Amino acid sequence: MLTEAHIKNLVQEEQYYVFPGTTVTVCCLTLTNGFNVTGEAACIHPGDFDAAKGRQIAKTNAINEIWKLEGYRAKQAIHEEAAE
Repeated sequence: MLTEAHIKNLVQEEQYYVFPGTTVTVCCLTLTNGFNVTGEAACIHPGDFDAAKGRQIAKTNAINEIWKLEGYRAKQAIHEEAAE
């Protein structure tokens, strides 16, 4: 079963990068199997840029990518089990 705890337990490492001169933040999450997923965030007005908020949004977007991947994996397992 997919739960928030399951998804969070898959994350082994997180890294962030803000492109110089921009408001673009990228979060790269390394999963326990070594696979990487990314999430991005950007601020429209440079004066409103908040690095902590950018990291939070980018991480949320990366976590959403894990949900997609794990959802696919779970559905494939159900499909293969039904085919047997």
